[in-house]
Amino acid sequence: MREIVLDTETTGLSPQEGHRIVEIACLELSRHVPTGQSFHAYLNPEREMPQEARAIHGLSTEFLAPFPRFGEIAEELLRFIGSDPLVIHNAEFDLAFLNAELERLGRPPLGSAIVDTLALARQRFPGAPANLSALCRRFAIDLTDREKHGAVIDCKLLAAVYLELLGGRQRGFDLAAGAGQPLAAAPAQRAPRAHAATAEELARHREMLESLVEPIWLSQE
Repeated sequence: MREIVLDTETTGLSPQEGHRIVEIACLELSRHVPTGQSFHAYLNPEREMPQEARAIHGLSTEFLAPFPRFGEIAEELLRFIGSDPLVIHNAEFDLAFLNAELERLGRPPLGSAIVDTLALARQRFPGAPANLSALCRRFAIDLTDREKHGAVIDCKLLAAVYLELLGGRQRGFDLAAGAGQPLAAAPAQRAPRAHAATAEELARHREMLESLVEPIWLSQE
């Protein structure tokens, strides 16, 4: 099963106010585990970077100026995503920006199935902090490289968090998921092939049995 972890960085909180995407990253998962395939782009937002947003991700107007506009990478991005489910933390935010960018290009909104890890976290840990950093700390995921928000590092962290939210690598043994939840079946294993005894081995076995006092094995033959 292929899924795509996706994260964006933006100039602000609302595309309705003219804010734009400045960075986007995607990480491919197969059976919930990263495959090593990814997509990443910095984008020129065609507007100034507010100081509040720069403080979050560290991306300046000057840094982003040489990079392509969203329309220049849209086709490649959509090819990478394909029709597979998207795994996003606080999906409403990222989807609003992505669909606003697509609307500017006259394209339809994304039709992918969505897995919102924020909703998963709130369902599993009601009342507990559910931002990405808090979840990393809960699951002992290393945050050393996350000095600021960044789409690439956040995708990698979210992939690790997502796996933990699903129960970790041994999902069937996740007792914290709640009583009454069915356990995942263990993978079927092939039984070892039986070894046929040779005539010499059978003769030695019978000699051993005859040396015993009233062995029950002989009574069963």
